[in-house]
Amino acid sequence: MQKYPNYRLFDAIEYQQKKFPKSDMLNAKENGTWVHYSTSTVADIVNKFSAGLLKLGVQCNDCTAEGSDKIAIISNNRPEWVFTDLAVQQVGAILVPVYPTTNPIELEFILNDAQVKYIFASDEELYHKAKAAAKNVASVKNIYSFNEVSGAENYTKVIELADEASLAKVEEIKKSIPTSHTATIIYTSGTTGTPKGVILSHENIVSCAYLSKISFPFEDAPQLKILSFLPLNHIFEKCATYIYLFSAISIYYAESIETIGDNLKEIQPDGFTTVPRLLEKVYEKIMLKGSELTGIKRKLFFWSVKLASKYDNLKSGGFLYNLQLAIAKKLVFSKWREALGNNVQFIITGGAACQEKLLRIFNAAGIPVYEGYGPTENSPVICVNRKEPEGSMYGTVGPVLEGLEVKLAEDGEILVKGPTVMQGYYKRPDLTAEVLKDGWLYTGDIGVWVNNKYLKITDRKKELFKTSGGKYVAPQPIENKCKESRFVEQVIVVGSERKFVGALIVPSFIALKDWMNSNNIPFTTNEDAITNPQVLSMYQNIIEEYNQYFNHVEQVKKFELLPKEWSIETGEMTPKMSLKRKIILEKYKDAIERIYA
Repeated sequence: MQKYPNYRLFDAIEYQQKKFPKSDMLNAKENGTWVHYSTSTVADIVNKFSAGLLKLGVQCNDCTAEGSDKIAIISNNRPEWVFTDLAVQQVGAILVPVYPTTNPIELEFILNDAQVKYIFASDEELYHKAKAAAKNVASVKNIYSFNEVSGAENYTKVIELADEASLAKVEEIKKSIPTSHTATIIYTSGTTGTPKGVILSHENIVSCAYLSKISFPFEDAPQLKILSFLPLNHIFEKCATYIYLFSAISIYYAESIETIGDNLKEIQPDGFTTVPRLLEKVYEKIMLKGSELTGIKRKLFFWSVKLASKYDNLKSGGFLYNLQLAIAKKLVFSKWREALGNNVQFIITGGAACQEKLLRIFNAAGIPVYEGYGPTENSPVICVNRKEPEGSMYGTVGPVLEGLEVKLAEDGEILVKGPTVMQGYYKRPDLTAEVLKDGWLYTGDIGVWVNNKYLKITDRKKELFKTSGGKYVAPQPIENKCKESRFVEQVIVVGSERKFVGALIVPSFIALKDWMNSNNIPFTTNEDAITNPQVLSMYQNIIEEYNQYFNHVEQVKKFELLPKEWSIETGEMTPKMSLKRKIILEKYKDAIERIYA
């Protein structure tokens, strides 16, 4: 029996309008004030937007990925992003979302590859970025902006084109769009070469949203609010958005990554989605504040954190442990919850592996964090930890979504089959054939079953490397263990075709500076700190402490400390904050050579 309805994504508006019409369906800050868009307002804007697109000549020629017009969007998260997505869908065209941080070469490639007809850009900077790339893209007819930008046509000009005839045509087209029609082409970030366009249908994303609703579960809950800040260009946040829309949960958009803390306190949301890197940043800030405490408050803080790191949701720590944890929650962790708005019922993390230690600490603190997993090619969710008793196990990505089949290949590669699996890669039947075989999606991730219920990701198939001694090494578990140290900000394990395993480590300079001050070691610059013998000795002790968790061949023998954090802006991280291994290995080849000198 099918566990999801035959909806198209844009049916979310009608669903909400009939069942739970809201005054705050989508919300954003404009000129310092929160502006609320009701369900009926969103419906009106989207229908007129669709009609305007028809007047511009946007069309669905044969309801195929190749035949339908493509519309690109390059924008931060805001209501206009969703207006555009829904309006494009309603006329059978296809949205091509682009990360605001996409470099000019990739942007030009995507616009050309998709033969984009119109572009919608958020602000002046992104408008000019799109305009520069579009100079070499013959298919682009115009670029519209959401903000008022000098020399640019505002997107409201498209909405103003709507008339009775075009609005009636929109209703006619909506009825004709099948669930199998392509809703979006999402280009992966291209960490291993040219970006690939993942073709996802309405059914792909709707089935993923509904199977997630059933599995997690998300009930229809018009009283709930969430804060959205992960890029909507990424399928994780896009799918989450449709879970919220089909659950009548109000969406509030953070002003920026920098204002998340303030927005959490203002909105007091019931939940949000995030990536592990942002959780790590939150934890680092909390630990820094703890380090600034003195006397009994400092002792109490670190006692609470140590207690929380032993938390296990699947077995009780006993009467004494539970009593101590209750004290820690009241005296220390209540302040953590306050910083997140005090209402958080769920935080869902995905996109990369989350440290098990963080999951234990946050959950013990009364901040429920649930890790999930899935690639863009699966719309994306394959597994997620659940709210239900015994539905969650730290260190795993949880049970498989109801309605999907998952099996492990002989080499441990995770294979998935179900309605969520993509239609293929745009214009790349060769690449499609490599990953889609007999209905199974070959994810490229390696995993194992825990207790025949929970899936644990052990590594990326392509990231496994062999030392010169012929031994295979999986870098991710080693990196995740090292990152448990508050002194390690980022780390990448190296050693392909080398005689031993090494590591490049970016220290957490906030924690390092605090440690140096406590040990009367002068801190001047990052560059000086990483060459200090006492600092190097301290990091050697950290590595030796964690080496005991791994086989001899996997243990880090030598390392190099680096003075600057890796970031999206400097090119070492993808927009979803995963490491670009090839870029890092090339950029820091001199440091790697010093390891093996």
